[in-house]
Amino acid sequence: MLGCGGREAECLPKAFLITMRLIILEDYDKASEWAAKYVANSIVQFKPGPNRYFTLGLPTALPRDHPESYHSYMWNSFFKHIDIDPNNAHVLNGNAPDLQAECDAFERKIAEAGGIKLFVGGIGPDGHIAFNEPGSSLVSRTRVKTLAKETILANARFFNGDLSQVPTMALTVGVGTVMDAKEVMILITGSHKAFALYKAIEEGVNHMWTVSAFQQHPRTTFVCDDDATLELKVKTVKYFQGLMHVHNQLVEPLQSIKNYND
Repeated sequence: MLGCGGREAECLPKAFLITMRLIILEDYDKASEWAAKYVANSIVQFKPGPNRYFTLGLPTALPRDHPESYHSYMWNSFFKHIDIDPNNAHVLNGNAPDLQAECDAFERKIAEAGGIKLFVGGIGPDGHIAFNEPGSSLVSRTRVKTLAKETILANARFFNGDLSQVPTMALTVGVGTVMDAKEVMILITGSHKAFALYKAIEEGVNHMWTVSAFQQHPRTTFVCDDDATLELKVKTVKYFQGLMHVHNQLVEPLQSIKNYND
Protein backbone atom coordinates (compact mmCIF):
# COMPACT_ATOMS: atom_id res chain seq x y z
CA MET A 1 0.00 0.00 0.00
CA LEU A 2 1.40 3.40 -0.90
CA GLY A 3 1.87 5.70 2.05
CA CYS A 4 -0.84 8.35 2.27
CA GLY A 5 -0.63 9.76 5.76
CA GLY A 6 -4.31 9.13 6.47
CA ARG A 7 -7.13 6.61 6.39
CA GLU A 8 -7.01 4.05 3.58
CA ALA A 9 -10.44 4.96 2.20
CA GLU A 10 -9.31 8.54 1.71
CA CYS A 11 -6.32 7.39 -0.36
CA LEU A 12 -8.23 5.26 -2.84
CA PRO A 13 -9.54 6.62 -6.15
CA LYS A 14 -13.33 6.95 -6.17
CA ALA A 15 -13.68 4.14 -8.72
CA PHE A 16 -12.17 1.74 -6.19
CA LEU A 17 -14.76 2.65 -3.58
CA ILE A 18 -17.76 1.75 -5.71
CA THR A 19 -19.17 -1.76 -5.38
CA MET A 20 -22.38 -3.51 -6.30
CA ARG A 21 -25.31 -1.84 -4.55
CA LEU A 22 -28.63 -3.43 -3.63
CA ILE A 23 -31.23 -0.76 -2.84
CA ILE A 24 -34.23 -2.17 -0.98
CA LEU A 25 -37.37 -0.02 -0.75
CA GLU A 26 -40.78 -0.79 0.71
CA ASP A 27 -42.79 -1.04 -2.49
CA TYR A 28 -42.85 -0.46 -6.24
CA ASP A 29 -43.63 3.26 -5.98
CA LYS A 30 -40.80 3.98 -3.56
CA ALA A 31 -38.36 1.91 -5.64
CA SER A 32 -39.40 3.81 -8.77
CA GLU A 33 -39.03 7.17 -7.02
CA TRP A 34 -35.54 6.31 -5.74
CA ALA A 35 -34.47 5.23 -9.23
CA ALA A 36 -35.90 8.37 -10.85
CA LYS A 37 -34.12 10.61 -8.36
CA TYR A 38 -30.87 8.74 -8.91
CA VAL A 39 -31.08 9.25 -12.68
CA ALA A 40 -31.95 12.93 -12.25
CA ASN A 41 -29.06 13.52 -9.83
CA SER A 42 -26.65 11.68 -12.10
CA ILE A 43 -27.56 13.89 -15.05
CA VAL A 44 -27.34 17.16 -13.09
CA GLN A 45 -24.04 16.22 -11.46
CA PHE A 46 -22.62 15.31 -14.87
CA LYS A 47 -23.27 18.92 -15.99
CA PRO A 48 -24.25 18.21 -19.60
CA GLY A 49 -23.94 20.93 -22.21
CA PRO A 50 -24.07 21.55 -25.97
CA ASN A 51 -20.92 19.50 -26.52
CA ARG A 52 -21.15 17.30 -23.47
CA TYR A 53 -23.85 14.65 -23.59
CA PHE A 54 -25.12 12.42 -20.82
CA THR A 55 -25.81 9.19 -22.71
CA LEU A 56 -28.67 7.28 -21.10
CA GLY A 57 -29.24 3.70 -22.25
CA LEU A 58 -32.74 2.22 -22.18
CA PRO A 59 -33.85 -1.22 -23.46
CA THR A 60 -36.23 -0.47 -26.34
CA ALA A 61 -37.00 -1.94 -29.75
CA LEU A 62 -39.84 -3.32 -31.99
CA PRO A 63 -41.79 -1.48 -34.74
CA ARG A 64 -42.09 2.27 -34.16
CA ASP A 65 -45.54 2.60 -35.77
CA HIS A 66 -47.30 0.16 -33.41
CA PRO A 67 -48.98 1.94 -30.46
CA GLU A 68 -47.78 -0.77 -28.07
CA SER A 69 -44.22 -0.99 -29.32
CA TYR A 70 -41.37 -0.08 -27.02
CA HIS A 71 -40.50 2.70 -29.44
CA SER A 72 -43.94 4.27 -29.01
CA TYR A 73 -43.87 3.62 -25.28
CA MET A 74 -40.62 5.52 -24.81
CA TRP A 75 -41.82 8.53 -26.79
CA ASN A 76 -45.20 8.70 -25.07
CA SER A 77 -43.98 7.95 -21.55
CA PHE A 78 -40.62 9.69 -21.49
CA PHE A 79 -39.13 11.56 -24.44
CA LYS A 80 -42.02 13.92 -25.10
CA HIS A 81 -42.03 14.97 -21.45
CA ILE A 82 -38.41 16.07 -21.24
CA ASP A 83 -36.22 18.67 -22.88
CA ILE A 84 -34.47 16.59 -25.52
CA ASP A 85 -33.68 17.15 -29.17
CA PRO A 86 -35.44 14.28 -31.03
CA ASN A 87 -32.26 13.92 -33.09
CA ASN A 88 -30.48 12.86 -29.92
CA ALA A 89 -32.89 10.00 -29.20
CA HIS A 90 -31.71 6.88 -30.98
CA VAL A 91 -34.08 3.92 -30.98
CA LEU A 92 -33.57 0.66 -32.84
CA ASN A 93 -35.85 0.42 -35.87
CA GLY A 94 -37.58 -2.95 -35.93
CA ASN A 95 -38.84 -2.20 -39.46
CA ALA A 96 -35.41 -1.63 -40.96
CA PRO A 97 -34.86 -3.52 -44.26
CA ASP A 98 -31.56 -4.94 -42.98
CA LEU A 99 -31.92 -5.70 -39.28
CA GLN A 100 -28.30 -6.71 -38.73
CA ALA A 101 -27.12 -3.52 -40.37
CA GLU A 102 -29.47 -1.62 -38.06
CA CYS A 103 -27.92 -3.35 -35.04
CA ASP A 104 -24.38 -2.68 -36.24
CA ALA A 105 -25.21 0.98 -36.82
CA PHE A 106 -26.62 1.24 -33.30
CA GLU A 107 -23.37 -0.06 -31.82
CA ARG A 108 -21.48 2.56 -33.85
CA LYS A 109 -23.75 5.33 -32.56
CA ILE A 110 -23.01 4.26 -29.00
CA ALA A 111 -19.27 4.35 -29.67
CA GLU A 112 -19.52 7.74 -31.40
CA ALA A 113 -21.35 9.11 -28.35
CA GLY A 114 -18.47 8.06 -26.14
CA GLY A 115 -20.27 5.06 -24.72
CA ILE A 116 -23.28 4.80 -22.43
CA LYS A 117 -22.96 6.77 -19.20
CA LEU A 118 -25.86 5.07 -17.40
CA PHE A 119 -27.88 2.10 -18.59
CA VAL A 120 -31.26 1.61 -16.91
CA GLY A 121 -33.14 -1.65 -17.38
CA GLY A 122 -35.43 -4.20 -15.84
CA ILE A 123 -35.47 -7.99 -15.92
CA GLY A 124 -37.91 -10.76 -16.60
CA PRO A 125 -38.82 -13.50 -14.09
CA ASP A 126 -36.27 -15.71 -15.90
CA GLY A 127 -33.53 -13.18 -15.22
CA HIS A 128 -33.16 -11.77 -18.73
CA ILE A 129 -32.11 -8.15 -19.17
CA ALA A 130 -33.27 -6.26 -22.24
CA PHE A 131 -34.16 -9.19 -24.53
CA ASN A 132 -31.13 -11.28 -23.67
CA GLU A 133 -33.04 -14.46 -22.95
CA PRO A 134 -31.62 -17.42 -20.97
CA GLY A 135 -28.67 -18.90 -22.80
CA SER A 136 -27.60 -15.61 -24.38
CA SER A 137 -23.90 -14.99 -24.66
CA LEU A 138 -22.62 -12.77 -21.88
CA VAL A 139 -20.43 -10.94 -24.42
CA SER A 140 -23.24 -10.48 -26.98
CA ARG A 141 -23.73 -7.22 -28.85
CA THR A 142 -26.83 -5.53 -30.31
CA ARG A 143 -28.60 -8.10 -32.46
CA VAL A 144 -31.84 -9.79 -33.56
CA LYS A 145 -33.06 -12.12 -30.82
CA THR A 146 -35.74 -14.80 -30.86
CA LEU A 147 -38.00 -14.34 -27.84
CA ALA A 148 -38.70 -17.07 -25.29
CA LYS A 149 -42.28 -18.26 -24.81
CA GLU A 150 -42.42 -16.66 -21.35
CA THR A 151 -41.47 -13.28 -22.82
CA ILE A 152 -44.09 -13.57 -25.55
CA LEU A 153 -46.73 -14.44 -22.93
CA ALA A 154 -45.64 -11.51 -20.76
CA ASN A 155 -45.98 -9.09 -23.69
CA ALA A 156 -49.41 -10.39 -24.71
CA ARG A 157 -51.01 -7.85 -22.36
CA PHE A 158 -49.95 -5.13 -24.80
CA PHE A 159 -51.83 -6.88 -27.63
CA ASN A 160 -55.17 -7.58 -25.91
CA GLY A 161 -53.99 -11.07 -25.02
CA ASP A 162 -53.76 -12.10 -28.68
CA LEU A 163 -50.56 -14.18 -28.88
CA SER A 164 -50.71 -14.18 -32.68
CA GLN A 165 -50.08 -10.43 -32.64
CA VAL A 166 -47.06 -10.53 -30.30
CA PRO A 167 -43.69 -10.30 -32.09
CA THR A 168 -41.60 -13.44 -31.75
CA MET A 169 -38.32 -11.61 -32.35
CA ALA A 170 -36.89 -8.31 -31.20
CA LEU A 171 -33.87 -6.10 -31.64
CA THR A 172 -31.91 -5.79 -28.42
CA VAL A 173 -28.67 -4.51 -27.04
CA GLY A 174 -26.44 -7.38 -25.97
CA VAL A 175 -25.18 -8.24 -22.50
CA GLY A 176 -21.74 -7.11 -23.61
CA THR A 177 -23.20 -3.82 -24.84
CA VAL A 178 -24.69 -3.13 -21.42
CA MET A 179 -21.55 -4.32 -19.62
CA ASP A 180 -19.61 -1.64 -21.51
CA ALA A 181 -21.77 1.09 -19.93
CA LYS A 182 -19.95 3.11 -17.28
CA GLU A 183 -22.79 2.44 -14.85
CA VAL A 184 -25.80 0.12 -14.79
CA MET A 185 -29.02 0.38 -12.78
CA ILE A 186 -31.41 -2.57 -12.80
CA LEU A 187 -34.95 -2.36 -11.38
CA ILE A 188 -36.45 -5.56 -9.94
CA THR A 189 -39.85 -5.46 -8.26
CA GLY A 190 -42.51 -7.99 -7.31
CA SER A 191 -42.44 -11.44 -5.77
CA HIS A 192 -42.59 -13.03 -9.24
CA LYS A 193 -39.03 -11.75 -9.79
CA ALA A 194 -37.68 -12.78 -6.40
CA PHE A 195 -35.94 -15.93 -7.68
CA ALA A 196 -34.30 -13.93 -10.47
CA LEU A 197 -32.96 -11.44 -7.91
CA TYR A 198 -31.64 -14.34 -5.86
CA LYS A 199 -29.82 -15.66 -8.94
CA ALA A 200 -28.48 -12.17 -9.66
CA ILE A 201 -27.19 -11.51 -6.16
CA GLU A 202 -26.43 -14.74 -4.31
CA GLU A 203 -25.33 -17.22 -6.96
CA GLY A 204 -22.54 -17.17 -9.53
CA VAL A 205 -22.48 -15.76 -13.03
CA ASN A 206 -24.57 -17.95 -15.33
CA HIS A 207 -25.63 -17.34 -18.93
CA MET A 208 -28.99 -18.95 -18.14
CA TRP A 209 -29.64 -15.94 -15.86
CA THR A 210 -28.13 -13.12 -17.88
CA VAL A 211 -28.70 -10.52 -15.16
CA SER A 212 -26.11 -12.37 -13.07
CA ALA A 213 -23.38 -11.02 -15.38
CA PHE A 214 -23.65 -7.65 -13.65
CA GLN A 215 -22.05 -9.02 -10.52
CA GLN A 216 -18.85 -8.43 -12.49
CA HIS A 217 -19.64 -4.85 -13.47
CA PRO A 218 -17.74 -2.29 -11.37
CA ARG A 219 -20.76 0.01 -10.99
CA THR A 220 -24.05 -1.89 -10.75
CA THR A 221 -27.00 -0.72 -8.68
CA PHE A 222 -29.94 -3.09 -8.20
CA VAL A 223 -33.11 -1.32 -7.04
CA CYS A 224 -35.85 -3.56 -5.67
CA ASP A 225 -38.89 -3.65 -3.41
CA ASP A 226 -39.44 -5.85 -0.37
CA ASP A 227 -41.37 -8.46 -2.36
CA ALA A 228 -38.43 -9.03 -4.69
CA THR A 229 -36.18 -10.00 -1.75
CA LEU A 230 -38.28 -12.98 -0.65
CA GLU A 231 -35.76 -15.55 -1.95
CA LEU A 232 -32.69 -13.81 -0.52
CA LYS A 233 -31.06 -14.90 2.72
CA VAL A 234 -32.07 -12.86 5.74
CA LYS A 235 -28.46 -11.83 6.37
CA THR A 236 -28.15 -10.58 2.78
CA VAL A 237 -31.25 -8.40 3.15
CA LYS A 238 -30.17 -7.08 6.54
CA TYR A 239 -26.69 -6.28 5.25
CA PHE A 240 -27.95 -4.14 2.39
CA GLN A 241 -30.72 -2.58 4.47
CA GLY A 242 -28.00 -1.51 6.88
CA LEU A 243 -26.38 0.48 4.07
CA MET A 244 -29.50 2.41 3.09
CA HIS A 245 -28.53 5.43 5.18
CA VAL A 246 -25.47 5.69 2.92
CA HIS A 247 -27.26 4.90 -0.32
CA ASN A 248 -30.03 7.43 0.34
CA GLN A 249 -27.39 10.14 0.25
CA LEU A 250 -27.20 9.47 -3.50
CA VAL A 251 -30.75 10.78 -3.99
CA GLU A 252 -31.28 13.16 -1.10
CA PRO A 253 -31.24 16.01 -1.54
CA LEU A 254 -32.55 15.91 -5.07
CA GLN A 255 -30.22 18.05 -7.17
CA SER A 256 -31.95 20.87 -9.03
CA ILE A 257 -31.26 22.60 -12.30
CA LYS A 258 -30.80 25.79 -10.27
CA ASN A 259 -27.95 24.15 -8.37
CA TYR A 260 -26.50 22.95 -11.66
CA ASN A 261 -26.61 26.44 -13.15
CA ASP A 262 -24.94 27.84 -10.05
